[in-house]
Order: sequence, then C-alpha cells, then structure tokens
Amino acid sequence: MGVFGLNYLQNLFRALDLGSLRDLLLRLLAVLLCLTIHELSHGLAAYALGDPTAKRNHRLSLNPLRHIDWFGFAMLAVAGFGWAKPVPVNPNYFRRPKLGMALTALAGPVSNFLLSLILLALVRPLSVVTHGGSISGTVLEFLVRAAVLSVGLGLFNLIPIPPLDGSKVLFSLLPDRQYNLLLRYERYGMAILWALVAVGIGSSYLSAAIYQVFRFFCRIVGL
Repeated sequence: MGVFGLNYLQNLFRALDLGSLRDLLLRLLAVLLCLTIHELSHGLAAYALGDPTAKRNHRLSLNPLRHIDWFGFAMLAVAGFGWAKPVPVNPNYFRRPKLGMALTALAGPVSNFLLSLILLALVRPLSVVTHGGSISGTVLEFLVRAAVLSVGLGLFNLIPIPPLDGSKVLFSLLPDRQYNLLLRYERYGMAILWALVAVGIGSSYLSAAIYQVFRFFCRIVGL
C-alpha cells in the first residue's frame, strides 16, 4: 500500500465518529433483546395454551437468529419502525381459539413491559457497585436505552391495527362473523401502518405514552 493509501485510511479512521458507532451498536443490541423476548413470549404463550407449532418451528429459543427478519430489524434500528418474523400459531389447537389468540398476542407486549421493569431495576445496584467508568457507563446506558425501546415496542404493538397484537385482542371481542371477516382483510393492515408511519400520524401521542409509561416504571423501581 502506497503512502497515499495509508494516509487516506488514517484520515478515514480519524473521521469516524466512534461515539455514533457505539450508539448504533447499543441500539442494535437493544433491538435484538427486545424483539427476541417479544417473539419468544408469543411462542411460549401459544405452547402453554396447547399449540406446539412454535416449538416445532424452533421458535421457543433465546437465539435472536430464530426470530429476526433482517429488513425489519434494520428498519427498527434505523427508523424506529420494524418487525420480526411472526411466530407461527395454529388457533385450532386452542380450546377457545379467539381467547387463545388474544392471550398469545398479549404475551408479546406484556413481556416487553416486564423486560423494561427488569432492566430498570438493574440500573441502581449496578451504578452503586461499578462506581462509574466508561464501561459501567456504557452498560447503564444500554439498560436505559433497552428499557425505553421495550416500552415503545410494547405500546406500539398494542395499537389495534392488523397485524399488530392489539388487533388480535380487539378482534377477539367481536362476534364470530365479524371476527372472521376482519381476518380476511388483515393483510392490508401493514399498508395502513406504513402510511401512518410515513405521514407521522399518532407519533406524538405514542411518544408521549412511551414517556409516561417509562416514568411510571422508573417510579416503580425507585429511580
């Protein structure tokens, strides 16, 4: 490599914003954690209710690679809106299919709220025992970032628009005829979500809800 090539690489390295790289890494790790717990909880709930489909498809796993849709993962990390691989569920295994689907759907957001509480509960003891430092600061920052993201993921999925979890809960309250009718048009829900996200409708309300829930969780754990 010539002098020009070496100088170019040195200048390029100095131009890198290592703080931004660290922030990106923390965000990616937080996304992996929150999505994995969310999807795993769907599978565990379905399995507890009698549906072995998720287990047969190796989705009862803490391995993020089992759950990640890479394009959806990138979108969530960069744009704040994304998705994972849907956990396969067969409602025919449930004694009460509509109720089983609702409980399975709720398991995802509930797990995100519990995860956020657990992460926040670790902040104070870790801050006491580590006594500062760059490494401990990074760990604490990750805990807070992941806790906020987990709250956001849980609340977003409670929006009653297909294919989000909130729609399955809402649909379960409808009579069978309307329930089956709405299921036919569920595939159009993603287009509606894309449109809402693109124009920013409801984003301010969601941000305010995330802030309020996060503050509430901080009070619960004594922060």
